[in-house]
Amino acid sequence: MLSNRVNNITPSMTLGISTKVKELSRAGIEVLNLSIGEPDFFTPDGAKDSAIEAIHSNKTKYDAATGVLELRQAICKKLEKENSISYRPEEIVVSSGAKHSITNTLMAITNPGDEVIVPIPYWVSYPEMVKLTEGVPVFVETEFENNFKLKPQELRNAITDKTKAIFITNPSNPTGAVYTKDELKALADICVQHGIYIIADEIYERMCYLDEFTSIASLSEEIKEITITINGLSKSVSMTGWRVGYTASRADIAKGMGSIQGHLVSHPSTISQYAAIGGLTNCDDDIAHMKSVYKQRKDQAIEWIEAIEGLSVVKPDGAFYIFINIGPLRDKIDSKDLSLTVCNRLLDEYKVAFVPGVAFGHDDFIRMSYATDLDTIKEGIERLKNLVDTL
Repeated sequence: MLSNRVNNITPSMTLGISTKVKELSRAGIEVLNLSIGEPDFFTPDGAKDSAIEAIHSNKTKYDAATGVLELRQAICKKLEKENSISYRPEEIVVSSGAKHSITNTLMAITNPGDEVIVPIPYWVSYPEMVKLTEGVPVFVETEFENNFKLKPQELRNAITDKTKAIFITNPSNPTGAVYTKDELKALADICVQHGIYIIADEIYERMCYLDEFTSIASLSEEIKEITITINGLSKSVSMTGWRVGYTASRADIAKGMGSIQGHLVSHPSTISQYAAIGGLTNCDDDIAHMKSVYKQRKDQAIEWIEAIEGLSVVKPDGAFYIFINIGPLRDKIDSKDLSLTVCNRLLDEYKVAFVPGVAFGHDDFIRMSYATDLDTIKEGIERLKNLVDTL
């Protein structure tokens, strides 16, 4: 018999779609995959060369549970230079990807029954991570008209005496929306007032297409004290398989996460960590190139989608996703599960994969990734149009 912990969580819908796409491919059926949340670029040489050098230098022994010191120092320099936040190496914990960083955070700051506010739409794993750590996810509806960014009053309405933390994802997965400095300050001030931790997921911050990106912890010392910043190398340096994420937080929180990680996994692969040093210090040109290509794809894809009658999008200012509003199709599709029905039809009949919005808590939308070439994006959107035209 499995534990209640396992029985209480839902399998990842995005991973389920990826599995189905791979099964079709193995059967010789070609599928256009617009579902995957992974850069289509290879890891830059600046990161790979650092890993190769580490291997030949025999950097293969156990190291500190919180991460290789040189990497934590490089992260501190990055945060100071790019995000205007000052941290010491002992306030950084390097983990096996941002998912691991978030799990460490929840284990360090929450107790059983604590509530964690999760604005809708949310990244698919947030609620399950909260449940796995015996917390209670509290979902908060947001408005399409505000690009699904949480408003201060929406936050106030969700706070109870059990509220321990809130997720603020900036830029957002799945919408690509980016909070302004003033919007973040208004939310963070409420969290300071109520003593609520901010789990600031900024994994896509290097893919912000606005002139300015604001890290929450940079707003003030008070706000920094309650903020745990989540970041990593998977998206910005296309290092998904290397599994390197990190947190920046108060020293006592970092120490707690280090203790947890030390008992559970020791630390991430040292070779991955040395690759991450290269990613942070030698790959700025590669990151800028990837960002430029993503922006070009984004602008073109939005133009193609908005040409489909009845469809609209959340205008993304970051990440590499477009959240497509299929709500107007409800009158034409007889199904309670609109986004799941649409995505299943697109995959089964048109051989193109999107992610149903219900995976992110919003059934009137589907998510498209533009982390693939323009020809694939164009053909995938054309197949979406073909489905809409048949309704």
